[in-house]
Amino acid sequence: MTQSYRGKILINGRRKIMNSRERVLRALKVKEGMPDRIPIQFDLCRQLQDHFAGELGIESSYTNNIYEDVTYRISGNEVRLAMGSDVVIVGPSESESFVSEKFDDGTWLNEYHMRMKEGDIYVEVAECPLKNATTKEDIDAYEWMDTSDPTRFVDVEKYVKKYKDDYFVIGDIELTIFSLAQQLVGMEKVLLDMAMGEEYLAYLFEKCAQFHTKLGIELIRRGVDAIWVGDDFGSQTSLLFSPQMFRDTLKPYYKKMLDAFKAENPDIVCILHCDGAVSALLDDIYEIGFTVFNPVQPGVPGHSVHEIKEGFGEKFAFWGAIDQQYLLPMGSDDELEADIKEKCKVLGAGGGYMIAPAHIMQSDISPERVKLYIELCKKYAGY
Repeated sequence: MTQSYRGKILINGRRKIMNSRERVLRALKVKEGMPDRIPIQFDLCRQLQDHFAGELGIESSYTNNIYEDVTYRISGNEVRLAMGSDVVIVGPSESESFVSEKFDDGTWLNEYHMRMKEGDIYVEVAECPLKNATTKEDIDAYEWMDTSDPTRFVDVEKYVKKYKDDYFVIGDIELTIFSLAQQLVGMEKVLLDMAMGEEYLAYLFEKCAQFHTKLGIELIRRGVDAIWVGDDFGSQTSLLFSPQMFRDTLKPYYKKMLDAFKAENPDIVCILHCDGAVSALLDDIYEIGFTVFNPVQPGVPGHSVHEIKEGFGEKFAFWGAIDQQYLLPMGSDDELEADIKEKCKVLGAGGGYMIAPAHIMQSDISPERVKLYIELCKKYAGY
């Protein structure tokens, strides 16, 4: 007989401390019962990952994603686990046969054929491959990469086999539909063409959805517990488009994609990463089939911990909510402690929360602050 007792698992009358996998399954409401504590998660940029790998004497391993910034979501699992993370994150890599073209000005072509450049913190798209697209024929002429190439999933298979018994494994396909289309044609163009109802754009959204549906199913077949979709629908102050435009132009593609994931594995957990002030879309996001909302970006309208928990806590588990724009790099230790304490208390009440920074911790955050973040999370994560 198995039952829950004060955050522990009771098996045949004997208590067993939860492992990370059990903890996350309960925190994300996949399994009934409370976790023993709030799970902890974080992502590290290359500089921080290499620093801690050296400090811990662990190899700093990387899985080069199709889109560069996602690399830091799916890399360094050994380092993060050693530091206290409760989840493993994997994702498709560049094909083994792909060779990036480098240019004299320091830019390069990625596997999406985007011309990329180094930004101050993140990489940026210097030239969009479909910047002149106006017709379905233009989209058909675009060369989509092979989603079934087995070399994309070597690391996925390795980490699922190594860690799934003890950790919750998330398969990452961020930059999924809207954000991929945006990076292919450009932000201004995608928003203007949405408003104008340009016919080619619906076709592009459909193609992006089909591409990532195939990648997601490949991850599901390799044993991940969750699929992490990532598209940003908001700015720091508002949505990028009206709720009705989202329902008319984008929502059906996300619904069809998640339906395909559920058809492949009815137990797959569907997570949405969506930056910006997007609380006005959360009911739609739930109707699509997402049950975990990330990153709960702090400091934007509609995202106070009380608004989010009281308004949507019955529908979603939350993952994130710790500010990495000001608080982690520049806030005082007292400010950081107070914020972590509040997020654990409010978002963690009754379960349904995994604490994490709202985005990848970048090089403007010192290693000492990373350690303090983890220490404070552990301090306030208990129920």
